[in-house]
Amino acid sequence: LKDIQYIRSNYYNKLELIRFDSNVGKFVGYTAAGVRQAEIWNKDTSEIARRKAQRDTYCLHNIGIW
Repeated sequence: LKDIQYIRSNYYNKLELIRFDSNVGKFVGYTAAGVRQAEIWNKDTSEIARRKAQRDTYCLHNIGIW
């Protein structure tokens, strides 16, 4: 179960702006705007904790289905 990975990406006009990866444990920006937003969201510890919890509630919950 350790190889399960939760990824949440935000796209605009088919361009990935920002991504949360549960293996990295923080947001990563891929554009100038995405980098700025990642810095803001990474400072919010409750947002990081919420995204990490998504791995447990969404991915691990559905492991038996797939």
